[in-house]
Amino acid sequence: MFISINPHTGEEFSSYPAMSAEEASSGLLRAVKAQSLWSKRSFSDRAEVLFRVADLLEAEADALGHLMALEMGKVRKEGFGESKKCAWVTRYYAENAQSMLATKPVNTDASRSLVRYDPLGVVLAIMPWNFPLWQVMRFVAPALMAGNGIFIKHAPNTMGCSVAIADLLVRAGVPEDLVQHTPLAVKDVESVIANPAVAAVTFTGSTAGGRKVAEICGRYGKPSVLELGGSDPFIVLEDANLEAAADAAVASRLLNAGQSCIAAKRIIVCTAVADEFLACLRLRLDALVVGDPCDENVTVGPMARADLRSQLHEQVVASVSAGATLEMGGEMPTGSGFHYPVTLLTNVASPAPAWDDELFGPVVAVRVVKDQEEAILAANDTPFGLGAAVFTQDLSAVDSLASQIQAGCLFVNGMVKSDPRLPFGGVKASGYGRELGAAGIMQFVNVKTVWVA
Repeated sequence: MFISINPHTGEEFSSYPAMSAEEASSGLLRAVKAQSLWSKRSFSDRAEVLFRVADLLEAEADALGHLMALEMGKVRKEGFGESKKCAWVTRYYAENAQSMLATKPVNTDASRSLVRYDPLGVVLAIMPWNFPLWQVMRFVAPALMAGNGIFIKHAPNTMGCSVAIADLLVRAGVPEDLVQHTPLAVKDVESVIANPAVAAVTFTGSTAGGRKVAEICGRYGKPSVLELGGSDPFIVLEDANLEAAADAAVASRLLNAGQSCIAAKRIIVCTAVADEFLACLRLRLDALVVGDPCDENVTVGPMARADLRSQLHEQVVASVSAGATLEMGGEMPTGSGFHYPVTLLTNVASPAPAWDDELFGPVVAVRVVKDQEEAILAANDTPFGLGAAVFTQDLSAVDSLASQIQAGCLFVNGMVKSDPRLPFGGVKASGYGRELGAAGIMQFVNVKTVWVA
C-alpha cells in the first residue's frame, strides 16, 4: 500500500494499493497491443491527441497545482506553472516530432538508401516525486509522438499525481492501456524490466537508484536513459551584475523548497565581490516565507517527506562540524509537517556534505574563491555534472567557459532550467542520455538503415 502524506500537516490524506507482479505482466501485454495500433497512426493523428492533452493541462492547472501542494508540498503557484510548462512541452513535440523523425535519404552506392526512425515499443518510466507532472510529461510527449507505449512507475509518495496524469491522458483521447499508471513495489521493478514486453527504461532520481536500474538493464540488455542527481555550481565572477546574480541564485536554489536536481547547490563567488554579493543574497533570503504551500503569501513550502528533512538536517550539522559557518537557519523545527528553515552556509569546502554531496532542500552553500581560474576548478570539484551557471558581463568568454566546465548544460547570466527546445541531461554521476529537444525524442527510437541494391 502506498500512502500519501500531506507534508504541511504530516497527516495521511490518501492511499493506493500496490500492483502485483501478475497485474504488471498483464498490463504489459495490453500495452504491447495498444502500442502496436498507436504506432500505425500518422504523426498528425498523434499530434491531435497531444494537442488535446495540452489543452487539458492548461485548463486544469489550478487543480493539478493544488494536488501537488497537498501530495508533495510544492507551492501552489509553482505547481500551476509546472502544469503550464507540461502543456508547452506537449505542444512542442506535437508540432515538431514529424520533422525530427522524418526519414532521411543518404547517398551511398545503393540505388536507394535511407535512415528511418521507428518506435521501440513499450518503455518503462521510473519517475521521481519532486516535479511529479513535468518529469513525466517531458518524457511522455516525445515518446508518444514517436509511437511508443509507456508504463509509468511513479514515486511512492506521489501516486495521486500519477493517477491524475493517466486519467487526463485518457480523457484527452490517448488510447486506454497505451500509457498506464503502475503502482509497482520496488521489489517488482526488476521483473518488469526483464519482461520481453519492455523495450527500454527511462529513470529520473537518485544516483544510487539510477545505478541499480542501469545494472538491471545491463543484465537484460535493455537500453536506458538516466537523469540523476546534481550538485550544480553557480559561479559569480568579478564583473557580474550582482543584483541579477543574487536574484537568480535565490530563485534557483529555493525553487520547490530546494528539491531540484538542477538547483544552484554550490555558489562560488570571487573574493573581489564576495561581501557585496553576500549582502544581496542575505537580503533576498530574509524576505522568503516558509509555510503552507496553499497560502499565496508563502514562497517556500515544506520538504516532501520526514526522512528527507532528517537527512538534510544531518548534512547541515555535519557541514558545520566540518568548518562551514552557519549564517542563518539550520535548526530543526518543532510542530507538524516537514518544514525546514531557509539556511545559509558560508566557508563551505571539502570535506563536507554541503560541498561533496547533493543537499536536496532549502540550504544555500557559499564558497569564496580567488578568481575565475579557481572558480572553474571548484565548479568541477564534484562527482556530479548536470548543470552549471556563470554570471559575467564578458560574453566573449562564454565559449572558453563552456569548454572547461564539466556539465550537461551551462547557463550564462541565468539560472539552469529545462527547456523543451534544448537537450537536457548530465555527465559523470549525473547520468547519461538526453531528454528534450531533438536529442530527447531520439532516445527511444530504432535508428534503422534501409539499403536497396
